[in-house]
Amino acid sequence: MGNKQKKAFCTIALVAVNVLIFFILTSKGMTEDAEFMLGHGAMYVPYIIDHGEYYRLYTSMFLHFGFDHLINNMVMLLAIGWNLECEIGTIKFAIIYFLSGLSGNVISAFWDIQTGDFAVSAGASGAIFGIVGAILYVAIRNRGCVGTITERGVLIMIALSLYYGFSSGGVDNMAHIGGVLSGFILAVILYRKKQRKYRSSIWA
Repeated sequence: MGNKQKKAFCTIALVAVNVLIFFILTSKGMTEDAEFMLGHGAMYVPYIIDHGEYYRLYTSMFLHFGFDHLINNMVMLLAIGWNLECEIGTIKFAIIYFLSGLSGNVISAFWDIQTGDFAVSAGASGAIFGIVGAILYVAIRNRGCVGTITERGVLIMIALSLYYGFSSGGVDNMAHIGGVLSGFILAVILYRKKQRKYRSSIWA
């Protein structure tokens, strides 16, 4: 277990940064307020398109609307991220996390443009769903499990999360879908299954 703790420092760092930013913002205002969050880097497509504020595609990944939103995402990040990072390594994990988060936000922005329904959005869920998509692929490659997480468990998690998202209001489902797909594709590109090492012996 100690070895895994050392190898999962990126996951721990991401959780720590998200929590720290949340409490800093909480000390300044209401994180449930869309206008307040917009002023601190939340994503809003008209600002990205009209004002060229593309940084919001990334800064929004570190913002959360209220304590429940933060806790739900951080518990999922810690549980899934820990197992994935220990399996694929810190650099590949970070690549999957940030590119999935970016892809999820880009797909979400494209969907908003198509529908004309613009909302202030924030949260790490696109990146976290990227980790979920990646660990699904890794689990498939490893005969159904990665650490303490099984392929079946990941599929159930994805299904329940998407069902909750589509049956509830205020959930950025396109960011979730984009994250899952991006994470899966990135894992296909980056992941190489570890070869088992066999001990040799000489028979006389």
